Amino acid sequence: MPRSIGPSCALAQSDNSGLRVWTHSQGIFSLRKDLALALGLAEDRIVVGHVQGAGCYGHNGADDVAFDAAWLARAAHGRPVRVQWSRADELAWAPFGPAMAVEIEADLDASDAVIAWRHTVWSNGHTSRPGGAKTPALLGASHLGKPFARLPAMNPPIARGGGAERNSIPLYDFPAWQIVSHHVMAMPLRTSALRSLGAYANVFAIESFIDELAASVGVDPVAFRLRYLNDPRARTVIERAAAKAGWDSREKREGIGYGVGFARYKNVGAYCAVVAEIEAQAEIRVRRLVIAVDVGLVINSDGLANQIEGGAIQATSWTLKEAVHFDRARVTSETWETYPILHCSETPAVDVEIVSRPDCPAVGAGEAAQGPTAAAIANAVFDSLGLRVRDLPLTAERIQAVATAT
Repeated sequence: MPRSIGPSCALAQSDNSGLRVWTHSQGIFSLRKDLALALGLAEDRIVVGHVQGAGCYGHNGADDVAFDAAWLARAAHGRPVRVQWSRADELAWAPFGPAMAVEIEADLDASDAVIAWRHTVWSNGHTSRPGGAKTPALLGASHLGKPFARLPAMNPPIARGGGAERNSIPLYDFPAWQIVSHHVMAMPLRTSALRSLGAYANVFAIESFIDELAASVGVDPVAFRLRYLNDPRARTVIERAAAKAGWDSREKREGIGYGVGFARYKNVGAYCAVVAEIEAQAEIRVRRLVIAVDVGLVINSDGLANQIEGGAIQATSWTLKEAVHFDRARVTSETWETYPILHCSETPAVDVEIVSRPDCPAVGAGEAAQGPTAAAIANAVFDSLGLRVRDLPLTAERIQAVATAT
């Protein structure tokens, strides 16, 4: 769930000439379209301007607070109206990352080679941003005296990477595979885009299962991955991350674990491999992340490293801590105490190695680290404790539950 450190804010002014709105929306033209629908105004009477504000990787409350300000401004007789959401508003009312469940099966032949792969995902839609339907996708519009219907979130088209299906196809060279995606329409909470969409859960599941297969046949996890990868760029990032992390020389120590995760974002974007070093105490602590990334032609190496590092730290927070809690009446995780995020003191050391490919087209780097980081951490937990935790986040309670059931 994309939670801005600074809650959403907007300013609006309505007079005879029309409506002006200032907001940190990620899509001002789409917002204008939905404001026109919700307020019964012609689009050419609305001007939406972007201003700097609290950002997020996903869909936060910026569009919703813009509607709040616009609605109030209509009764303010030309005076500007500023609306600032509270922390509780942002945590409880902004859209949430969709719920996902993934089931994977594989067939091995007599020589322990993977000959078939089946991946099934159940998920809500991954976007309910404004501008995409005949009904406004704005929170306040669904709470008016005559409310607009709140439509279920949808998935972006496969041509743009998909939503629930994103990264569900493994990059490994298996002889046969089958991917099935079930769109779950019903959801008690409003869902929309969270950074990397379905790739986070799909890569976590794929890379966790790859590790399980490697363990079942007694093969090193890095070597097992390389066995099924002919793509030289994929092989290179895994080999570079493993070498930089000292994978082959690592020592087995009490409470310390190492894990690896890999993916190519959307299967057409950046290649990213992550090696995680964790310490298992009362809770899991990620001590170090070593990352190798290939984005083709590198335009700004410092910006690229920062983007990958930030994504990995965010994914660490998701993987260890972040979860929405709710009952039949409301969202109950509406404070930083009930919705904890990674503290600065808990931030792992992150070492990013860039594999430069000046002969290849540049591709995006913004969401490449999410899934591989989650998988690497989970695989490191298995390496340390011998426990395979398949539900996120990897809290002490979930680990204890697996230990009790084992």
